[in-house]
Amino acid sequence: MPEAIPGLPSRGTLLGFDFGLARIGVAVGELETAHASPLATIAGEANAPRFAAIEKLIAEWRPVGLVVGIPTHLDGGAHEMTARCRRFAHQLHGRFGLPVAEVDERLSSAEAEGGLREAGVGRWRERKAVLDAAAAQIILQHFLDAHRHA
Repeated sequence: MPEAIPGLPSRGTLLGFDFGLARIGVAVGELETAHASPLATIAGEANAPRFAAIEKLIAEWRPVGLVVGIPTHLDGGAHEMTARCRRFAHQLHGRFGLPVAEVDERLSSAEAEGGLREAGVGRWRERKAVLDAAAAQIILQHFLDAHRHA
């Protein structure tokens, strides 16, 4: 179950993130409609350009909160990326002053890969270009679905 964002309004935009060392997938969703869509993939490993790109998205979409996928093993145990993703979530909160929720992202990339293949995005190179944003969409959608039923 995704953690709640205290004081989250019933309306507004959320941005969701699938953090990776080489790419960050970003999705956008609306609390009112409880619908998420893939938005962008931020490529690169250097923090400054990545956070500059995130800052532009925040300025454009003006979200009321952020959602970050936290990877764990299938048994729920910490993954090698768990601490890095939590650090990223804390950095987002510290830099932008927005509330941040963490969502278990187990199998979100595999689900995104299957969905893209089902949608007819056939070649790996084509799927790879949108995979991280699609995974961010799944992460954000899980949050929105849980928030709607809470």
